[in-house]
Amino acid sequence: MDPIAFKIGGFAIYWYGILVAGGFLAGLWTASRRCVLDKLDGKAISDLGVWIIIAAMLGARALHVISYWEDQYAGRPLWQVLDFRAGGLVFYGGFIGAVLAVLLYSRLHGKQPLWKIADAFAPSIPLGHALGRLGCLMFGCCFGIECNLPWAVQFPAHSPAFDALGQAPADAAHSVQVHPTQVYSALLNLALYGGLAWLYRHKRFDGQVFAAYLVGYSICRFAVEFFRGDYLAGELWLGWIKPGQQLSLLLLPVGVALLVFLRRRARG
Repeated sequence: MDPIAFKIGGFAIYWYGILVAGGFLAGLWTASRRCVLDKLDGKAISDLGVWIIIAAMLGARALHVISYWEDQYAGRPLWQVLDFRAGGLVFYGGFIGAVLAVLLYSRLHGKQPLWKIADAFAPSIPLGHALGRLGCLMFGCCFGIECNLPWAVQFPAHSPAFDALGQAPADAAHSVQVHPTQVYSALLNLALYGGLAWLYRHKRFDGQVFAAYLVGYSICRFAVEFFRGDYLAGELWLGWIKPGQQLSLLLLPVGVALLVFLRRRARG
């Protein structure tokens, strides 16, 4: 797996950046098509899409820099801190940024149907995330723990996985075999996209699809994290709960509470 897709002169274009950009485009296109069903303003949705892209990228990069400042960014020039073409995005940071963008846009532009918009965009989040995880696979980040399963993967020298895991026995070119956690995540996100897209056409109240996404993604992320191998021991709760699981444990009750609250409000 070569993380570089091609070069323009001496400027490298990475698969990670291409797939993340593709994820944003696929997500926004499907969301715009979905908005027609709820008769939402097409121009408002297009404008909001730009807000979401910018806020999600800034949030994802900011959380990564904050989380790994001492290990990766302290003392580096500013342009390296801001360069995310080849990796260095945290999904939860991007999600928080996107949510804040939707809230701010709705407030500034007045009378935008917040929960209808949230429902329209919700299925597109895991669709875009699935492509982003394939970018992680190409780059060699978010890798799994060592295993000897038939579908195990190896990463090339100088990738983040190789540097962290070390080379395979008698093989200086590849890392040890590990779980393809990026593929696990991509497949679960695609399944979640299909389920939410179906739910969107059968929802009973506004906000139901978005709340279901919070619940579904929390469960999927918690499961995949058991196979992740890119965390340090000091990042674990109780010696085994990984950072992604920690955030899932916080997000899951929010999704459940939102489902209950919005359903009661719709009935009342």
